[in-house]
Amino acid sequence: MSIGLGVAGGVAAEQAGLPVLLWLPFILIVIFLVYRASESPVAEYNLAVTLKPRAHIPQAVDEDGRIGISALADPAMLVSRNWRVLAANDGAMALFGRRIVGADLRQTVRHPVVLDAVRLGMQGQSPTFREVTTLGSRDGAFGIRVVADGSRLLLSFNDITQARLTERMRVDFVANASHELRTPLANISGFIETLLGPASEDEPARRRFLDIMSREAGRMSRLIDDLLSLSRIELDKYVRPQTMLELPPLLLDVGKTLAVRLEADDRKLTLEVEANLPQVVADRDQILQVLHNLISNALKYGRTGTPILVSAAREPGGREEMVRVSVVDEGDGIAPEHLPRLTERFYRVDTGRSRSMGGTGLGLAIVKHIVERHRGRLDISSRQGAGTTVSFLLPVQVVARPAEGETLLENSARD
Repeated sequence: MSIGLGVAGGVAAEQAGLPVLLWLPFILIVIFLVYRASESPVAEYNLAVTLKPRAHIPQAVDEDGRIGISALADPAMLVSRNWRVLAANDGAMALFGRRIVGADLRQTVRHPVVLDAVRLGMQGQSPTFREVTTLGSRDGAFGIRVVADGSRLLLSFNDITQARLTERMRVDFVANASHELRTPLANISGFIETLLGPASEDEPARRRFLDIMSREAGRMSRLIDDLLSLSRIELDKYVRPQTMLELPPLLLDVGKTLAVRLEADDRKLTLEVEANLPQVVADRDQILQVLHNLISNALKYGRTGTPILVSAAREPGGREEMVRVSVVDEGDGIAPEHLPRLTERFYRVDTGRSRSMGGTGLGLAIVKHIVERHRGRLDISSRQGAGTTVSFLLPVQVVARPAEGETLLENSARD
């Protein structure tokens, strides 16, 4: 178009008799201006459609190569020194809501500990650390870190709920274990003082006190054994057994071992094993411990003269083939509110009765951890006045392969 206008202008000037040196510069200027006028809207259009990222969707990597807050796994946000939220990643928007970007932090978070940490960051105390509970839409414990970066502050929120729960469990466990050990130790110490003093010449009293001391010492020994056993089981919790085990011979061995205790309480152990029961993937010693714990509980809490049923059968359905082993007693049963807590360490339905029978409060906790190590499942059901059924599932198939040149059957034979 610009060239056409130039040619037309040149022809008109030549027809008018104007010299070329006069009209040629003018024609060139016209061509240049027309060309610029035709190209300039396109340039403006290209500038107009250049998009910029919105403030509330931060980029993972900034233009200068720095990592943005959207790359952070923990909830995080950028706040200006006038308390305005400049940007927030997905975690922060899930915690505080998507409308937080552009809002005043004091009106959206409203947590005094968080605001105090930001205020200290604005005053130059950076980095600042705080810990809060129940933040935003979530309950739990969060560690807050505030770092100043020029005119902005970076707030990050680390979920430390699981760490605090684990720490609390450790503290409770140490406190409970100390209490369980302190009680028999105090009893033994008291009887020793009595024997050294008033009862030093009293033969019947000395015999009675020595018998009690022996029982208390046995209780301490059982508690220490259970604590050590629980520690070993937790150490191997993520190492799944790989050996194959025949359950029927194992159940017979348990019955022979407990025969004396069964006769003393006029009890009978009944075994019901499904025909052609497949081998299970299990640690023989640990399954023995599970069966001993469960049958011992049935002996303690079942009624005298009633039978104890131990059964083993394939579990129908399910994605993985399993075998269910059940121990059923006929006793007073357990109230429903106690069932969810039975596998907690040192939890007892009847503390006095459990201690008088030599219980440590760790039996079912040990059972639960062993079953978890075997990738099985523990189920407890009870009817008050009828009895209690405790069952566990064991897998049949092996997931990992044995070492080269070694068969699972050979492993089982060595056990």
